[in-house]
Amino acid sequence: MVIQLTPAEVAARSRRNVWIGLALAAFVVLLFSTTFLRMQANQKAEQAKAAALAAGPMHPEKTYDSTLAR
Repeated sequence: MVIQLTPAEVAARSRRNVWIGLALAAFVVLLFSTTFLRMQANQKAEQAKAAALAAGPMHPEKTYDSTLAR
């Protein structure tokens, strides 16, 4: 048993497929941009952390000395 679609049904199916494809593409772009922006923010945070660690302690007199903890 073969189902014959009318031209209106074929056109409706085609439009529906186009909209589903566009929605899927928009979702992929959303995921890509969100991931890219989050990675960029994490990279900036890591650079700031590395710069802070390279600068040394803010108050050297308040650093923890493990030799005194006995």
